[in-house]
Amino acid sequence: MALHEPAPRGTATAHRAIAVGIDLGTSGCRAVAIDEGGAALGWAHAPLAAPQIEGVCATQDPNRWWEALLAALRALAANVDLSRVARLAVDGTSGTVLPVDHAGRPLGAGLLYCDQRAAAQAQRIASFADPESGAHGAASSLAKLLWLQQESGARQARYVLHQADWIAGRLTGRYGFSDYNNCLKLGFDAVALRWPPWLDALGVRTELLPEVLAPGEPIGPIAPGAAQATGLPPDAVVVAGTTDGVAAFLAAGAHQPGEAVTSLGSTLVLKLLSTRPVFARAFGIYSHRFGRYWLAGGASNSGGAALLRHFSLPEIRALSAQIDPQRLTGLDYYPLPGVGERFPVSDPAMVSRTTPVPAQRVRFLQGLLEGIARIEKLGYERLAQHGAPALAALFTTGGGAQNEAWTQLRARILEVPLYRARSEQAAYGSALLAAGLLRDMFGLPA
Repeated sequence: MALHEPAPRGTATAHRAIAVGIDLGTSGCRAVAIDEGGAALGWAHAPLAAPQIEGVCATQDPNRWWEALLAALRALAANVDLSRVARLAVDGTSGTVLPVDHAGRPLGAGLLYCDQRAAAQAQRIASFADPESGAHGAASSLAKLLWLQQESGARQARYVLHQADWIAGRLTGRYGFSDYNNCLKLGFDAVALRWPPWLDALGVRTELLPEVLAPGEPIGPIAPGAAQATGLPPDAVVVAGTTDGVAAFLAAGAHQPGEAVTSLGSTLVLKLLSTRPVFARAFGIYSHRFGRYWLAGGASNSGGAALLRHFSLPEIRALSAQIDPQRLTGLDYYPLPGVGERFPVSDPAMVSRTTPVPAQRVRFLQGLLEGIARIEKLGYERLAQHGAPALAALFTTGGGAQNEAWTQLRARILEVPLYRARSEQAAYGSALLAAGLLRDMFGLPA
């Protein structure tokens, strides 16, 4: 049975306990059910209305998140008997937060991961926070929390929760719980496993902060009202989830130190499994804790968006078929979609380097593809320079991974085995987390 095909009703898998993974983003909600061996039984997706964007502000009605979850679960129930669900985990976009009252009712819109309104608060954080903290930047959860503290409508808040935290709370009726990965940008010290003392000096209302659990640690069973609304059984257990990026890493299949996952979409996101944490803010390097390991990585502004400055998607597909991956162009490009780079070079004033431009369009495209592959290689070298293992094998996801010529160019430039991801859906990674199938592999709590 193919991974993404739902199992026919009445097969031998019917008696097995089911785990469900929920991936909640800004454009939709995905749900997947898997059996105890990790085989996918069914997939579902429900769209979300576009967020409200006004200048540096980006918001979304959190009630739409809940409605999208209900719609996805209803669609999943067409192929899967939800009454057999034993465990469930939720991932969400990193840095998306909202204030809620003691009953979990939203006190305003959700501030999305890309919301940059808290620039002044970010400057204050920079004066107090550890240089290696994940809380730096106007888009961080902590900067948003400080901004919310001064808003009259949020002063009655009991918690400030991430997107995944709030959905888990709606399911269990238990609010105020989060996980190591979502709380990285809220200032949580994942090395010492505590909220750092500089939060008090910064003026953070620490009573707003959630209790932080390890990903996969149980939160509680489905609340009666949520069971009725979702079709999930009341004895199904919701476990602490993670961010969408970490869930996507888990879905890909990397599990040994030195193995990595590159997501090649509009941007270039690298995550490498390491036995130790790696932080280097000057190079945009950060690490997520996951069991006994760490996911060290960074995000470059280069990627598909840089290609689209010069070529349409149909052009890229047509010209890629003409590329000979065995013959490199020798062009020295660093393609960017605009001004500024985060990782592996941290330079807000950096400009795209895409000259000289050859007369042959196919040669120009190949030079750009090679340039992005060299940025990817430099990224993994940068991680190794700061203490992560050398890259040993790479799992590749995202739209760029579907380009066969580009994949061959990347394999040649990176000089490591390159594999297709087991799954490209973050929901599948959350399902594996819920099922406990990653427990021994990563040393997660029982």
